[in-house]
Amino acid sequence: MKKTTALAAFIALALTGCAAQQAKTEQPAVLAQTQHKNALTQRELSEGVYEMALSQQTGALYVATAQGFKTVQGGVIYKLDPVTLKTLGESHTDLKNFGAVMDADGKTLFVTNSLDGGISAVNVEDGKVLKRLLFTERNEKGQPYGAREIMLHDGLLYVGGVADPAVIWVVDAKTLKLKKRINNAGKWVTGLLYSEQTQRIYAANGGGEILVINPRTNRIEKRWKPLGDKPALLLNLAEDPATGRLFVTDNSKAKTTLVLDSKTGEVLKNLATGDTLAVKFNAKRNELYLTQRESGRLLILDATTYAQKKSIDLPPHPNSLLLSADEQTLYVTVKQGFNKDHTTKGPDSIVRIPLVQ
Repeated sequence: MKKTTALAAFIALALTGCAAQQAKTEQPAVLAQTQHKNALTQRELSEGVYEMALSQQTGALYVATAQGFKTVQGGVIYKLDPVTLKTLGESHTDLKNFGAVMDADGKTLFVTNSLDGGISAVNVEDGKVLKRLLFTERNEKGQPYGAREIMLHDGLLYVGGVADPAVIWVVDAKTLKLKKRINNAGKWVTGLLYSEQTQRIYAANGGGEILVINPRTNRIEKRWKPLGDKPALLLNLAEDPATGRLFVTDNSKAKTTLVLDSKTGEVLKNLATGDTLAVKFNAKRNELYLTQRESGRLLILDATTYAQKKSIDLPPHPNSLLLSADEQTLYVTVKQGFNKDHTTKGPDSIVRIPLVQ
């Protein structure tokens, strides 16, 4: 159990937050802060809430959860109404769910099963696990490499492995067959992003590097270290394709948000945003969204001047971000803190924020 808890905490750090770890059997309550449809809505959901995805097929919001580490086997994928956040369905899975990405048709949700070192493909209509792939890599203690972030590009899934040295697995999205391993990926692959502008994949890691990968060859072409020899644990990535800016967060060591030139890796700006975790860029509104895990806030910045337009208190620990397809609604996961026994102080929440008010 000590090994499981330690690994869970490690994976949680790499997944931009700590999982909530104690099971509850009662139906989660809706905590709508107001009845006005254009106002912020918050709902307590469950323990172990991680990443979210929207389906173009069903119109629903899907939430990957790990549930509790101590007393619960497996996890749950929740299907929520994207406006009210009420539960439309639940899929109880035998493995715990962390990272999430939806296919282009909105019919299949891909999740990472971090503690077991694998990924699963889930049918969004009935919640059934269609296929699964468990990676064979093991660390010196015989434990699986943690499958952290997952990204879909051109029919292939790219999955970041949390290990030292790390790996990026390249998987056929239809068959879930392993196509290639991108080795020597540094320490703990954390963030993944594909740029249409540069036609390159960017991977962040815990060694302070940004890897530039050619998806045609799946080889690392460049390794940038934007903070030089300064300690950095780079986490999440976002891009403004119109200006060629790459945004990278670090909430652990450097406690900053970096603005890089996506072609050269040059640091254009070092934003003093503190313990920033998740990051999203909104092209339609020219805004940058950042969660501050320890400070308990969501920051909304002007994406040109970087001036703060708004700060929203979302205590205790705002975590992952998801932007709707029309870029007018932002979803945020809010996680609870730990007790001494590694359980949490309550269920994690989902917040819906209309951006047009």
